[in-house]
Amino acid sequence: MHIKILTPEKLLYDGALDLVQVPGKSGSFAVLKNHAPIISTLEKGRVRVKHGGEEQVFDIPGGVIQVKNNEIIILTQMSE
Repeated sequence: MHIKILTPEKLLYDGALDLVQVPGKSGSFAVLKNHAPIISTLEKGRVRVKHGGEEQVFDIPGGVIQVKNNEIIILTQMSE
C-alpha cells in the first residue's frame, strides 16, 4: 500500500505502509491492504502510519481520507 499525507503548505508523508489508523468522525478506524474504497471525514486526533515495525504519528486538526486500490490520500491542515 502507499500513502500521501498532504497539507496546503507541504507534503507531510509519502511512502509505503502496512496499516494506517485514523480518527474517523464515528471513531478511530484502521485501513489494511485491499480495504474497500472509501472517502471519510477525519476528526482532530492522531494518524498512525505503520510499516515494517516502525510507526510514525501525525497529530491533525481534522481532514479527509480517500482509500482506493491500495492508495491512500489524507488531506489535512498543518500537522501539530
